[in-house]
Amino acid sequence: MAELAGVSVRTLHHYDEIGLVHPSARTASGYRAYSPDDVERLREVLAYRRLGFGLREVADLVDDPNTDAVTHLHRLRGLLVEQRDRAAATVTAIDRELEARAMGIRTTPEEQLKVFGARLYEAIGSAYPATRRTEPRIAARIWEALGDARTVLNVGAGTGSYEPQDREVTAVEPSAVMRAQRPAGAAPCVAASAERLPFADQSFDAAMAVSTVHHWPDPIAGLRELKRVARRVVVFTYDASTTGWLQRFWLTRDYLPEFADLLVGWPSLADMAHAIGGRAEPVLIPWDCADGFFEAHWRRPEAYLDEHVRRAVSVWTRVGPQAEQRAVNMLRDDLSSGRWAECNRDLVALDAAELGLRLLVA
Repeated sequence: MAELAGVSVRTLHHYDEIGLVHPSARTASGYRAYSPDDVERLREVLAYRRLGFGLREVADLVDDPNTDAVTHLHRLRGLLVEQRDRAAATVTAIDRELEARAMGIRTTPEEQLKVFGARLYEAIGSAYPATRRTEPRIAARIWEALGDARTVLNVGAGTGSYEPQDREVTAVEPSAVMRAQRPAGAAPCVAASAERLPFADQSFDAAMAVSTVHHWPDPIAGLRELKRVARRVVVFTYDASTTGWLQRFWLTRDYLPEFADLLVGWPSLADMAHAIGGRAEPVLIPWDCADGFFEAHWRRPEAYLDEHVRRAVSVWTRVGPQAEQRAVNMLRDDLSSGRWAECNRDLVALDAAELGLRLLVA
């Protein structure tokens, strides 16, 4: 078992002694014998340890009676994706510095230190004010879904887009960069994560989450938290569970197939709706959408050539600089040659497009 797990026998003995992983049996010779359930628990312990959790934190996580093996896998995957995103953001920053050095430009000490330990939002957050803002037509759908709620919790609030002005809003945002960019007079903002909201049950009339669930380490746990703290839940998210979903948007179909890798293991729309006990409604994207999220420029392809537009969308950081540059170069060539216009000529007549965005309401 020690050899398979890549740890020492002494480590396994220690886990047994402190009650972290008790083998279910002993052989006639006195050796510890591990059942399949023991192995599963050991796998979870080792995974959390390698993510940097202390032994006491690990014990609390694996002993949680409300968390089964599938939930642990979703949580571990989310944590690992977040770790990967941080690494990707750092690699992107280093690549840019290498390019600058190649041109004889030396970055400042602040810029050099900024790349280490940065979270994804710290890498993309500074670009948000320029291109990410409230789209009135989508906002109207969200605010209508809030019903008569007077107190609203906005989880993953970012800079405050889509927060209704006529209600009492409390915001939750884990990123210091995003919190710092909230405008003067914005709703009070709490530094916390969706999976562990610091509020009592049913504290709010409604909880909302807009274009943020895909950043949560454990989406299902976060959605359940929204349901716990509020009587109504409204979530603006993305459906990647429909057959052929990758083909419905020309950008992912023709230029950025790596987008599919970002959503491996992503909960289905049905699972997300079930987590809050709600229903899903399609949200069409207007051709002149004011909010510069990933799909927003579906009828304005030239926008994706703009570095500022791409930097405010996490997808581009997550796929990495090589995939990004390849996609941009291909798109630029196709726009110049007229190939994009020929392949997507039907889009010109559309005022709005169905590209998988969904409103979950409970």
